[in-house]
Amino acid sequence: MNTFEALGIRKDLIKGLNELSIKIPSDIQQKTIPILLKNNTDFIGQAQTGTGKTAAFGLPLLQRIDIKNNAIQALVVCPTRELCLQISKQLFKFTKYADEKIFTETVYGGEKIDKQITALRRTTHIVVATPGRLLDLIRRKDIDIRQVNTVVLDEADEMLSMGFRKDIDAILENTKGKAESNIWLFSATIPKGIKEIVDTFMSKDAKQIDVSTQTLVNSDIFHQYAVVENSLKTEALYYFLKSRPDERGIIFCRTKVQAQTVTKQVQTKKIPVDVIHGDLKQIERDKVMRAFKNENLRVLVATDISARGIDVADLAYVVHYQLPDQLDYYVHRAGRTGRAGKPGTSLALVAPSEVRKIKEISEKLNIRFKKVE
Repeated sequence: MNTFEALGIRKDLIKGLNELSIKIPSDIQQKTIPILLKNNTDFIGQAQTGTGKTAAFGLPLLQRIDIKNNAIQALVVCPTRELCLQISKQLFKFTKYADEKIFTETVYGGEKIDKQITALRRTTHIVVATPGRLLDLIRRKDIDIRQVNTVVLDEADEMLSMGFRKDIDAILENTKGKAESNIWLFSATIPKGIKEIVDTFMSKDAKQIDVSTQTLVNSDIFHQYAVVENSLKTEALYYFLKSRPDERGIIFCRTKVQAQTVTKQVQTKKIPVDVIHGDLKQIERDKVMRAFKNENLRVLVATDISARGIDVADLAYVVHYQLPDQLDYYVHRAGRTGRAGKPGTSLALVAPSEVRKIKEISEKLNIRFKKVE
């Protein structure tokens, strides 16, 4: 089934997809959409960043909405404000030519809650939310979830690593219970915490698909590594950036201090660069991300946690200035490039003592690295 019509998507939604140049379903979309359209089921989808998960759950979710019912019928929970806004924007574009209007509201921390409460009093069918803000609204009884029949957990492993486990448990305790209610969980990896959520809140006959072992990060990414002494990493990084003067990308560091240091060093080379890390205020983060998306910045330096939810088109590369502590962080990092059918590069700068880590990543993720000078 290599068309959305063959998968069962309505023609009015397909018109919106065509305008977005989304015409051929990705692997996860081909495997997920028929299941979610035809079955009233809990669902687990394992796939990496950039494989088309939003359309995979978003299109069936939109077709599941009862337009005649003005109540909130679905919750989409994701780790960051940026990802919330991205999902809401996609759902809006999918429904541009819909026969009847489907209303979506977005709620997240860092904004005045009273304004969001006012918005929720209007007709709302779908709420896209970060876990903390959604739980606040539930506890305050400022969101009516009595008719919610679908809860989507997107980037579930990222939410756990950001410390949202208790919030997610509380949200599911408040929404699960009706015979017709479903949980759709999407995650790049399935660590112990995700398995516990599945065992606690999802039915034993939940449908499950896994495209992660086939697509890994995705097949359009070229994985490279260069062996560089720590004292020469900045020089090697500058050489790489200089060789790709018209391309944009992200440099990943493990710590805030290292990210700030690298940013200052790159700035001395007159390269447009800025940094995001966990201690930035939301207004500061928004300013940096706006500049990066508007292409006023060529390079973004980020820590793993601060990069959650980033979705910027046409990134040519990611550089691992420091290898990540966790294997799944490599998956999320590399998945920022090589999207929408365009090739991307994932370059790791490793000290001689770290070459064994490259071999470990290669074996466990089943990807091939090329050593470069």
